[in-house]
Amino acid sequence: MDLGTATVAGAAVAAAAYIDGKLQIRKDLRDLWNVKRAQFEWNRAVKKGEPSLWSQFEKQVQRLPSSTTCLWSKTGTYTWSETRAQACRYAEFLSTHGAQSNKPVAIYLQNSPEFMFSMLATWALGTAPAMINYNLSGDALLHCLKISSSKVLVVDEDAGCRQRVEDVRDRIEQELGMQIIILDSSTKATIAAISPKPVDARYREHVDGETPVCLIYTSGTTGLPKASHFHLERIWFLGDYRRRLTNQTSGPNGDVFYNCMPLYHGTGGVLAAGCMASGLTLAIGRKFSTSGFWDEIRESGATAFVYVGETARYLLSAPPSSRDKDHKVRLMHGNGMRPDVWRKFQERFGVTDVMEFFNSTEGVFTLNNYSRNDHYADAVGHHGAIFRTVFHKTYVPVKLDYETGEIWRHPKTGFAQRQPYEEGGEMLVKVEDENVFKGYWNAPEATAKKYARDVFEKGDLYYRSGDALRRDRDGKWFFMDRLGDTFRWKGENCSTTEVAECLGRFPSIQEASVYGVEVPGHDGKACCAAVYIEPQDRASFDFKAFLNHNQKLLPKYAVPLFLRFVSDDQAHTMHNNKQNKTQLRREGVDPAKVANGQAGSKDVLYWLQPKGTTYEPFGETEWKRIVAGKAKL
Repeated sequence: MDLGTATVAGAAVAAAAYIDGKLQIRKDLRDLWNVKRAQFEWNRAVKKGEPSLWSQFEKQVQRLPSSTTCLWSKTGTYTWSETRAQACRYAEFLSTHGAQSNKPVAIYLQNSPEFMFSMLATWALGTAPAMINYNLSGDALLHCLKISSSKVLVVDEDAGCRQRVEDVRDRIEQELGMQIIILDSSTKATIAAISPKPVDARYREHVDGETPVCLIYTSGTTGLPKASHFHLERIWFLGDYRRRLTNQTSGPNGDVFYNCMPLYHGTGGVLAAGCMASGLTLAIGRKFSTSGFWDEIRESGATAFVYVGETARYLLSAPPSSRDKDHKVRLMHGNGMRPDVWRKFQERFGVTDVMEFFNSTEGVFTLNNYSRNDHYADAVGHHGAIFRTVFHKTYVPVKLDYETGEIWRHPKTGFAQRQPYEEGGEMLVKVEDENVFKGYWNAPEATAKKYARDVFEKGDLYYRSGDALRRDRDGKWFFMDRLGDTFRWKGENCSTTEVAECLGRFPSIQEASVYGVEVPGHDGKACCAAVYIEPQDRASFDFKAFLNHNQKLLPKYAVPLFLRFVSDDQAHTMHNNKQNKTQLRREGVDPAKVANGQAGSKDVLYWLQPKGTTYEPFGETEWKRIVAGKAKL
């Protein structure tokens, strides 16, 4: 090759590399290959009659060396064969205590090997776990149990969990007809004495792609928690696709996933299920602890861990240590990583790979961003030129009516307005029919609300994600906000309906409007309640009793941290159900904005200080403490 030809060839290669860098064609092609491969593996399993996750779990037991660890925890470590034996014992025990193949089994358990034994046992019996948030109590707990249609409730031996169940035991047993199993030392001993015989395959004869693998509860966009069932084909696809995308390997020298996120959540629970089906070792942390996180990472030999956005910020807040990079972790897998901590976390702790994803519990709108360099950092997903073209008419951002929170409709045509991707809006997903979303469990009316019709033309159908996102010119997706009344705090979804109903039960609270407010230096949105009390009751209002009431009936993350006492001239806006939450959110708890705002300039703010025992007045001095980082909620 002469010099001229070489020069031209070199220029062509450089040009091709530049174009691919801009359009990310090779990346899209790799993603398409992973998608097709995952679909191929699913089809092959169906043809073999082995679609159930129990069948896949048993394949791992047979494939892996007997000494390979399946589950690691501070309370015990189990090989794959030992885990299978325990799961078979649990299946036998549950089947003799009312578990049925057509009814989910409700599990009210903290992170533990017993959680996984119970999950695996339900798969063996051809059913699924209804994974109840163990922080729930009272009516919220009963609501979740009721919609699960379960006949068996497995309860953690933790004193707090037991007490919350005991408080409503009569209603669980009499109104719901459920049998309660406390997984204490006595029950565990009984289960351990059971012979671990194989579970009859007839339990799983009905299993197909639409069979639930687990019920995961979500607040959705409004109202009390709803149960969204993860069907088998979906969880199979997600697990296989992401495992290939991030180069995960199983076996004695394979990856170990540390998971201290709640297993009842989609992020932690689905990852755990995927580990069992693919042969990855699962290291279970009881709960997240900034001080103990890296110690358990080292003890378990973890090469990857699960996170939600707050995790990285909390770990960064700890004092630097000479052991910050003393670990084997290469991959962190989760959602909600904030841009301002992303690179700082990687640099300080030496974690090279980030698998950030965006996915609603309902599972219709999914984005993935496997980031191994700064180019992809900060985004919740990425689409190259191929995917941007393919999904242009499928993933559609629309303009919102910020007064109502609904899709904006043209006053004459009634149609919505599509937004530029760079500006963003609520993401709608074009679907052919309603079968794309399997629906909320036993909640057809709530399922119907997830769809929007006649959006751009008569007869079209779109799924409402309930989330606002935008996409830049390079194809990177960024989360903007969670729409509707639900907001996220401390990694949990808070339902304003649930909180407002609780507040309304307290004497002298006439009306309560609950919303999330942004607080400087904190992720998510803190719970704020605008409450109306009759003038004659205000002087004698018992703030401490009110706090005790809230703490007794609500999970810790849902207890209001701020109160906004609504003045007389604003009371009518609550009584006629036309409270402007949009304006309340905009003003937040900044005293200056409240004093000069439209939602009630005479309103008075209160707050619950860190480790406080009552609500106290909140003004400019307190606000400045938060802004300066001197007060953490």
